[in-house]
Amino acid sequence: DYDQKYPSDEQDMAMEPNARFWRVYLDEAGQFDSNMAENFKDTVDVILVFAGLFSAVTTTLVTETSSALRRDYAQVCASLLVELIAIQRAVGSDGSPTIVPASLLNLTSPLEVSVTDRSVNGLWFTSLAFSLSTALIAVLIKQWIQAYLSPISGTPQYQARVRHFRYLGIERWHVPIMVGLLPILLHLSLLLFFLGLIVHLFSL
Repeated sequence: DYDQKYPSDEQDMAMEPNARFWRVYLDEAGQFDSNMAENFKDTVDVILVFAGLFSAVTTTLVTETSSALRRDYAQVCASLLVELIAIQRAVGSDGSPTIVPASLLNLTSPLEVSVTDRSVNGLWFTSLAFSLSTALIAVLIKQWIQAYLSPISGTPQYQARVRHFRYLGIERWHVPIMVGLLPILLHLSLLLFFLGLIVHLFSL
């Protein structure tokens, strides 16, 4: 009951810095801000935990599969070693080294990457990028909420003005929309991951 909590002001004091109007406004705005921040925090905390675990799993798999996009120098060395042994055998048996076919794998041969490897790595790298972007946005929103709820000193009128300025920033940067987009980004990341997993499993 604000009538009992805050006594009425004199008529000429209604809009003074310590007037009842500002104190009532701060009480109402404080309840609204607390509920809004609590809803944001609940969503952001869940997103952060899941995005962190998911990014760790995706990174592990990408580390393994990305090796298919690079030249396998161990395989090149093995192929050249087989060619060298064949040349030595040809020379040892009074044959010509030119009869030994050249190794198909060498340092100058073009790198051949299958469409499957390109597709899997493309999907998983994109999934990882979405997941990390989601985590980054979630951290920024969490920091923004902490700054939004930080205490304000001064008269009730000054506190009300600062609070309203902060709320305009929330609206201007569309923070509620950003919070709502976080699960969508994470779902998209999961979709890309599972598409890559299906392609990878069918290639085995």
